[in-house]
Amino acid sequence: MPFEELNAAQVRIEIAGVSPPIWRRLIVPLSWNLHQLHLAIQAAFNWWNYHLHEFRIGGLRYGDLEIEDDVWSDMDPRVFDEREVRLADFSGEDRIAFGYRYDFGDCWDHTVEIEDKLTLPVSPKHATCVAGARARPPEDVGGRYGYENFLGIISDRKHPEYRETLTWCGGHFDPEWFDLAIVDKDVRSALRPGVKRRLHQPKPRKEKAK
Repeated sequence: MPFEELNAAQVRIEIAGVSPPIWRRLIVPLSWNLHQLHLAIQAAFNWWNYHLHEFRIGGLRYGDLEIEDDVWSDMDPRVFDEREVRLADFSGEDRIAFGYRYDFGDCWDHTVEIEDKLTLPVSPKHATCVAGARARPPEDVGGRYGYENFLGIISDRKHPEYRETLTWCGGHFDPEWFDLAIVDKDVRSALRPGVKRRLHQPKPRKEKAK
C-alpha cells in the first residue's frame, strides 16, 4: 500500500505492571507528533496532566521541552523534543512498541504499541477511542504498590482508613469501570485548549424504582 494513502494509526496503550490489565485502543491521525499522542493518552485514561512525562524509544528519551525545558536541563540534558517525532516516522515498520511514563513520582509506565497503519476514507482530525478496559488508578495514589494498598482499603469497610480513603477518591471507585462513550468523548477533545478532566470517576446512576 503506498505511503500516501495511509492517514491513521491504531494504537494500543496499556499501563504496565498492573493486573488485570488497564488499556485503551485509539485511532489517531498518522500526522500527529508525540506531544499530540501524549495529550490523547492523558485523555484516554483521564490522567490530569499535572506531572512530568516522557517517551522512551530505542534508548532515547523525548519530553515536552517547551514547557519543561528548565526542569529537563536539571534532570537530564539528553532529552529530545517530543514534537519533532511524528507517528508517520514509524510507517516503515509493521509494528512498534515503546514506553511512556507519566508522573516521575508514582512512575506510571505505559506500553504504547502502534498495532497498524490505516487508510480511512477521510483523514481524521482528532483521535477516537474504540476499545479499552478498566479504570486507571487515582492520581497521586503512590504508584503500583500504593494502588494495591488503596484497593485493599476501599474493599474493607472495617478498615480504619476506609472512610477517609473513599472520600479522598471522590466517594466512589470501581477498578472495573470503563465507559467507551465517556472515554471516546474525552479523547476526541484531547487537543482542545484549556480542556479540563474529571477529578474523580463518575458515580454509578441510581436505578429508578419501578
